[in-house]
Amino acid sequence: MATSLTPEFITRASRAAAVAVLTAACGSSTPASPQGPSADVPAITPPASPPADADAGEPPAVDAGADRETCTPRDTDTPPRASSFPAKLAGQDAWIHDPAFSAGYFHTFDALRVGGAGSEAHKVHVFLPRSYVTGSCARYPVVYFHDGDTTFFRGGGANKTWDVAGVLATAYAARTVPEVIVVAVQPNERDREYTHTSWLPGRACCGVRDYTSWLAGALKPFVDGAYRTKADAGSTVIVGSSHGGLAAYWAAATRPDVFGRAIAMSSSFWAGLDRGGPGGPLASSSLMTSTEATLRAGKPRLYIDWGLVRTGGEHNAIIEAAATARGVEMRDLLTSSYGYTLGTDLFAVEDPAGEHEEVSWGRRLGRALELVLTPR
Repeated sequence: MATSLTPEFITRASRAAAVAVLTAACGSSTPASPQGPSADVPAITPPASPPADADAGEPPAVDAGADRETCTPRDTDTPPRASSFPAKLAGQDAWIHDPAFSAGYFHTFDALRVGGAGSEAHKVHVFLPRSYVTGSCARYPVVYFHDGDTTFFRGGGANKTWDVAGVLATAYAARTVPEVIVVAVQPNERDREYTHTSWLPGRACCGVRDYTSWLAGALKPFVDGAYRTKADAGSTVIVGSSHGGLAAYWAAATRPDVFGRAIAMSSSFWAGLDRGGPGGPLASSSLMTSTEATLRAGKPRLYIDWGLVRTGGEHNAIIEAAATARGVEMRDLLTSSYGYTLGTDLFAVEDPAGEHEEVSWGRRLGRALELVLTPR
């Protein structure tokens, strides 16, 4: 019997029928700049006088430990103010802003350039918990997000958001998730940066190797050097959906020494198989042959999921159907051939109300974070 969002497991089911032609792009496209404010999501630039924090109270316990030997003042300790302001943080131009989310405030780097000559600059939001500026010297797990333009604010082709600030506020109040630092990276060209193989004629592809190298070898060292992080792989999560879910799996599977936890929602495990490719089993796909050695050696903790809604457009009828078919196949392959155990180092969830869109992914995120971050 398949479960929805609360239990970790779903029973084995027959793989869904092979998905026919995929005629739509996967996930949301990234605009040149984030969308403007919406009626129900705060604008990036906070108001002159932010509203009082209505749900603030006693802050949750920070399961982050303390490192007082290296707790020296840093420019990233600068607290937010009522209005946004520019700052030089760890040598990079940024601005500090506080939209009055109870879960935290932002350091935004409009063009973060790390990694040396030839590296692309990316827009990056760093979301810090309220306790970060209390002087506790605590260190925090870090959660990296793909599609940073929709992580906190409306954006992308569908103009929707995960509402990660709201998800974290709920999780912190329930004490189901430790306080974390979120690093949300906006893609420059998501089709290219998030895929490993050709997936649709005429669309960019095949840059996930370089992008993962940049994440692991440049961005993460910058974040660990600039902020009080727990830098070990077990405290580092990477999250994505659709093509971003594929990229999250790739990062953890190829660099489990860096990203020890991955949340891959409605993932494009079908890329290179079900459109413009030969079809066939996932086990012999370029995705699995490229990640097999490091996945077996490192065994990162994985959360994968899919939604069952097929009405409302091609994003559900075609793309989410493909994500479901290959997601079920991935679950079965990991447990049968890669030594994974459901409920221990693999969590597979199907969402009967799940669509291929940010609202569904955000709704599942709190439980997913709990599963991958809870010590086992």
